[in-house]
Amino acid sequence: MATYMAKLLQRSSVLLKSRVVIRRQYLLTQTCRYSSSPDDLRVNYLDDGEIVVLGLNRPEAKNAISKNLLRLMEEAVMSVKFDNNVRAVIIRSEVPGIFCAGADLKERIMMPQEEVGPFVARLRKAILEFGDLPMPTIAALDGVAVGGGLEMALSCDMLVAASSAKMGLVEAKLAIIPGGGGTQRLPRLVGPSVAKELMFTGRVVDGQEAARIGLVNHCVDQDDSKEAAYTRSLALAREIATQGPIALRMVKKAVNKGNEVDLATGLAFEEAYYAQVIPTKDRMEGLIAFKEKRKPKFKGE
Repeated sequence: MATYMAKLLQRSSVLLKSRVVIRRQYLLTQTCRYSSSPDDLRVNYLDDGEIVVLGLNRPEAKNAISKNLLRLMEEAVMSVKFDNNVRAVIIRSEVPGIFCAGADLKERIMMPQEEVGPFVARLRKAILEFGDLPMPTIAALDGVAVGGGLEMALSCDMLVAASSAKMGLVEAKLAIIPGGGGTQRLPRLVGPSVAKELMFTGRVVDGQEAARIGLVNHCVDQDDSKEAAYTRSLALAREIATQGPIALRMVKKAVNKGNEVDLATGLAFEEAYYAQVIPTKDRMEGLIAFKEKRKPKFKGE
């Protein structure tokens, strides 16, 4: 009898493991069905390459960040980072009604436990590198941006949201915490108390509320195109692109570095970055154009 029970338990264990393997294979098939397209991220160069638009494009997955999308983002960031012709970068969604739903949980559930930590670390690094791009960056939020999607937007220098957009760091609902910089960037924008409330409750706010608390720079009424935030972001990028590109990069460095230190140290950073624009050809072009009452032609030199 004992031998029979042992065999029965062994058979049940094998059957259970087989079901788990089959379930994993099914989920992997369902995930891969839409997670490996090179079009997951569309990179467009506008205005002679001065403005780069990164378009998230995973409609079936609500632009959730998969391994493939993360890889494409890493490649795009490295390409843009060393392109001195780029004056501004916009990140947007190609999918109406959604910016980014955060991490791809369907893919995440398939990951072995030992892969989760490295993937999250890699995602955190990618968001950090996006935030460290030398040129101004803008997030155009025409739809839902939650979890890692909002963290990616928060790494930008400016955020523009449609009134119908939805934003929130909802990780506590899944018994985890924001892992892509959200616990640090959100408080710097809206203050620690408001940020804690939003993260403690997992609350989602619309574009108007986000503008009221200082989460976004601009809130625009959504229109029939469903691209109101992108349209405003593009106008903002084009306004920025007329300025001296080296000056833009030095402003970004001075503000970011100064935000991390005391005032005296921050002023020292400002002085150091100001010194870097003095010998540039663009600075002289700006002075000459002012004297001649014409628009300057900056070359980033």
